[in-house]
Amino acid sequence: MTTETKTATPAKGISRRSLLKTGAAAVGAIAGSGAITGFPTIWAQNPITLRQFGTGVSNINAIAEKCKEDLGITLEMTATDSDAAAQRAVTQPDSYDIADIEYWIAKKVFPTGVMQPMDVSKIKYYDKIVPLFIDGKLKPDSVIAQGTAPHTVGFVEAQDSKAFAKEPTQWMTLIPTIYNADTLGIRPDLVGREISSWADIMDPAFKGKTAILNIPSIGIMDAAMIMEAMGNIKYADKGNMTKEEIDQTIDFLIKAKQDGQFRAFWKSFDESVNLMASGEVVIQSMWSPAVAAVRSKGIACKYQPLKEGYRAWGGGLGLAGHLQGAQLDAAYEYINWYLSGWVGAYLNRQGYYSAAMETAKAHMSEDEWGFWVEGKPAKGDILSPEGKVMEKAGAVRDGGSFEERMGKVACWNSVMDEDRYMVRRWNEFIAA
Repeated sequence: MTTETKTATPAKGISRRSLLKTGAAAVGAIAGSGAITGFPTIWAQNPITLRQFGTGVSNINAIAEKCKEDLGITLEMTATDSDAAAQRAVTQPDSYDIADIEYWIAKKVFPTGVMQPMDVSKIKYYDKIVPLFIDGKLKPDSVIAQGTAPHTVGFVEAQDSKAFAKEPTQWMTLIPTIYNADTLGIRPDLVGREISSWADIMDPAFKGKTAILNIPSIGIMDAAMIMEAMGNIKYADKGNMTKEEIDQTIDFLIKAKQDGQFRAFWKSFDESVNLMASGEVVIQSMWSPAVAAVRSKGIACKYQPLKEGYRAWGGGLGLAGHLQGAQLDAAYEYINWYLSGWVGAYLNRQGYYSAAMETAKAHMSEDEWGFWVEGKPAKGDILSPEGKVMEKAGAVRDGGSFEERMGKVACWNSVMDEDRYMVRRWNEFIAA
């Protein structure tokens, strides 16, 4: 691959020698003034560290290592689960510089004022961001899915605003990076029949061999997909249930739990992999790379497309409110680098999707792009980012192409108006 390298070009009467003798604080003042651009050289002399936290799906050591190599910026990454990420973002705003969070978390976090909006004029690849994050539509004629669709919390009205804008503005809450369409994972060798509906997880034949995700804001959406598929309820908006709808959904889950339908309620990627690989569970809520991880062990596992559609999620990088000067400029440089293609290709190879697909394509082989994005049969073995064989030649991605999968999103992970009530009832279900 080729990496664009920028060289610091001091301007406005600042000599290179005097600049490199300048302390980090003064460099920050100069950088923040717009007097210079292109920071890798400066950061080599005045090292910058950015503290990033977020979920384990994208807080990956390989990304930090590549960032250091390309930019000279040190990333200190901390991986948490989604609930912990939401709590940390609000209650410990001085403990991070970059928040790598999901859009439903942004709905909780941004109104508190702990993060600063980002100026889209400083985002080099803004025009490459897929339209899902700009206007909510994959194609001009697409129907916007229910729940907290990223574009609904993706912009604020002004630089000093905490209110989400109803249409795109110059100020973004998060720069999108990663997203996917989630469904049920199955062990085709153990379920014994075709799986076609979210309702199949409640088949008595699978009693004691099912699992769902125990993160309330996500699990409740899986439950809603199941309830509608069974014909038990038709929500006005699955992503914003009334108290009555929440009660009906949770009461159903509690009864199913007491009847022994569920084997487990998982919170982490590894838990879901272990449940499936061991055969303790044959059908469950699952993430695409977790299915790939099971398959990499030589165990049959499938990410099953379902007739009712997918539950989607998306995440992005946001800036802590305290960032300024050199650190703020470094954060923008890092985010622009993130969208420039290498990371996007890395995420695509894991089974996620890059927010800037066009730049990611340039860092993938024709066969990789065909398999992961276009839904074509693999011509050769498909490798993970670490070089392990994930799929054999001839394999086709579960669910097909990018447009087929993201074009069938029924709902997004969500924060409801009755969020506190929902979480309380969800916890009753887990404790029941």
